[in-house]
Amino acid sequence: MLFNSPEFIFLFLPLTLFFFFMLGRKGYYQGAIAFLVAASLLFYAWWNPPYLALLFFSIFFNYIVGSALSKRLILSVSPKLLLVLGIAVNLALIGYFKYANFFVDNVRFILGKTFNFNQIILPLAISFFTFQQITYLVDAYRGETQDYSFLEYCLFVTFFPQLIAGPIVHHKQVMPQFANKSIYRFNPEDMTVGVTIFSIGLIKKVLIADTAAVYANPVFNAAASGELFTFYDAWSGALFYTFQLYFDFSGYSEMAIGAARMFGIKLPLNFNSPYKAVNISDFWRRWHITLSNFLRDYLYIPLGGNRKGELRRNLNLIITMLLGGLWHGAGWTFVLWGGLHGVYLCLNHQWRSFRKFLGHDLKKSNWWSRTISCFITFIAVVFGWVLFRADNLESASLIVETMLGVNGIFLSASVVLPDKKLLIILFLFIWLIPNYQQWMEQYKPALNLPVVKTYSNWYSQVWKKLQWQPNQLFGGIIGVLLFIAIKIILNAPESDFLYFNF
Repeated sequence: MLFNSPEFIFLFLPLTLFFFFMLGRKGYYQGAIAFLVAASLLFYAWWNPPYLALLFFSIFFNYIVGSALSKRLILSVSPKLLLVLGIAVNLALIGYFKYANFFVDNVRFILGKTFNFNQIILPLAISFFTFQQITYLVDAYRGETQDYSFLEYCLFVTFFPQLIAGPIVHHKQVMPQFANKSIYRFNPEDMTVGVTIFSIGLIKKVLIADTAAVYANPVFNAAASGELFTFYDAWSGALFYTFQLYFDFSGYSEMAIGAARMFGIKLPLNFNSPYKAVNISDFWRRWHITLSNFLRDYLYIPLGGNRKGELRRNLNLIITMLLGGLWHGAGWTFVLWGGLHGVYLCLNHQWRSFRKFLGHDLKKSNWWSRTISCFITFIAVVFGWVLFRADNLESASLIVETMLGVNGIFLSASVVLPDKKLLIILFLFIWLIPNYQQWMEQYKPALNLPVVKTYSNWYSQVWKKLQWQPNQLFGGIIGVLLFIAIKIILNAPESDFLYFNF
């Protein structure tokens, strides 16, 4: 079931909210939790019911191991060995379902032989619910989890707003919120804030991401078939995919945060205007924040982080990003995309070290240097997204070569005729308009919100006066855009979210 589907918007979500609050109002708190778990399982089973068995096994196994690690269950196994075993089983599951096909295809290529192997269907959300439960095991090992029942643990894993594509949450971030009895009573503010954030995400997905896809897909499809196209086409396709991916995944994340807020639950922030980043490290602090934090805390730091010198730090960055790329997809394009970002990060660190050597104060900057840095970072990210989107290395190479002018610089379009005004509008949208957490900051829309800078110039003062308020004006604006988005949903085929593939 998709967040942007009629059955979710008009049936599943309102009915789930109604029965959850009805049970909560009568004081049946455990009943409300049980109903929410059942609804979340139905939400997951809508895609492929047989894979519920895999989800059940994962939940049961990790709950037992977590209980033993937190000493609620006594087992004659050392905690460290138990933690290693728990992580190994989780990685084995994700390795089999996500990478077995990739491994077999590469063995076939190396050996030059063909042999029968049934293709394995990737279970929906396995990357996300597996990583989320690994964080639970590590937190339990560190003594950072409280004593919650199996039913409550099921809710932690399956809570439908964040089940399919994140954000990746820690046990301690959401479960104390469900222990607060006030969330079981309907709260007009939570509902208003939640509906607004959900609507913003839906508008991003339907009106922007899906429109950008119309111009991005023909270029990448042409590259996959070996068709030649122009310099203009290559850059248009890459830029439109850059916008499509951002508005698709940020839209999904906002819909998840908004849906959770309707229940009175705050999920962690997952995006913070990443295309405004002034360097690649800043980009990864802003893009898919919960995954970036996971890779940092559970991979980069255990490898040694930056504690063992520059050479080791650079190696750790490369390893972390290679595995981060592989997490996104079982293909060499994803591995190289991750490796490219690893190189970007190493170059960024070396550049900062060089500037320190020259005596520069890295905490000081001016508007023109930030603008240049932002532009360079954005272009580097665009080239990376070509690898991320391309069907194979050959098509990625063709697009990159054309973008670099290797095949000649021709400005007339041959594959797709995008509206130049649309590109300009999208650029202005991502760089000049505040994001939703800035627009709604006084209502604390999510967890782990960044510190908002003091309003000091005319631009900031203008946007401060235009901040969201639960009034008729803003309700009318959101309502009109939401009406347009829903009308498109009802008259167009369903469009999956891109991160459902990961």
